[in-house]
Amino acid sequence: MLIPADRCVLESDDSGRRSPKVFGTTAVRSLWNKLFGDRGERAAAKFLRRLGYRIVQRNYSTPLGEIDIVALDGTTIVFVEVKTRSSLVAGRPEEAVTLDKQRKLTNMALAYLKKHKLLEHSARFDVVAIVWPDGARQPTDIRHLRNAFEPTGKWQMFS
Repeated sequence: MLIPADRCVLESDDSGRRSPKVFGTTAVRSLWNKLFGDRGERAAAKFLRRLGYRIVQRNYSTPLGEIDIVALDGTTIVFVEVKTRSSLVAGRPEEAVTLDKQRKLTNMALAYLKKHKLLEHSARFDVVAIVWPDGARQPTDIRHLRNAFEPTGKWQMFS
């Protein structure tokens, strides 16, 4: 559905992040966030490739959610969570990878390893944190947190 430009305005939320709003609809905001996140994931994949990582898969869907990037760093399988923000008003992007999110990522990674019969391979979790201000052509900050957290939850990765 195309929305006439005169019905769409940019508003700032409590975090200082500007997003489109159409007379109170959240559908446009959701689309805006998805596009913003996709842009960050593309930048993260490019960044990781420059570091020598091989991107195996992007946006791997499971019933529990989505793994942003699955990559190889040598022989290690790396599950990468990408967090992109337009400012630091609400904190650093990596702070959004909460303990609950870590548990969810651990379960999704375990499902991936089981499905692809890769349980015997070493694996880890990285986070790529991106700050990409509104209107900027490129991110102003990309931070790579290697081995950002240990697997969490019951039996970690060994169930």
